[in-house]
Amino acid sequence: DGLRTTDDFDMFNGSPNRYNWELKGKKEMYVAYNNYTLHGDSVSYEDILKPNHVNPDLTRWEKHRVWVVEATLKEGLRHIYQKRVFYIDEDSWQIQLADMYDNRGELYRVAVAYGVNYYEVPTQWSTLDVYHDLNSRRYLAIGLDNEEKMYDFSINPKEAEFTPQALRREGMR
Repeated sequence: DGLRTTDDFDMFNGSPNRYNWELKGKKEMYVAYNNYTLHGDSVSYEDILKPNHVNPDLTRWEKHRVWVVEATLKEGLRHIYQKRVFYIDEDSWQIQLADMYDNRGELYRVAVAYGVNYYEVPTQWSTLDVYHDLNSRRYLAIGLDNEEKMYDFSINPKEAEFTPQALRREGMR
């Protein structure tokens, strides 16, 4: 619905070649972490999704050390984001927060990854990614799983399942 770009997936999933990257340093800040209440099956989507923002009573924020990484669009390239600033958790190396700036240099969108620790895997991953568009005053929530079956992390796919032929077969189901 236009509230995020394709390369916003998982906070950033685009070509690193489009941007000039700069490590700005490390700092402490509050990030959405250990969001087990938000992740729990005792809350519904209706409980979580409220007008203008996710229900703050269900979220948890903790002070963490993050690495600040700034990505500035390279000269001659086009994108709706002229600059992105990522706040990467020092412990998990997951992007916890992202600020996206438009071509006027104005803060345009803010993304939050509400993280949980999947101890059984083990991995730190977001249970919910939220993209706030500050101009439209709307948000997009991706990854809600409270009313769904839990991810099956035990699947061990074979390399042959990723051939073009195998992917074509899967796409025709």
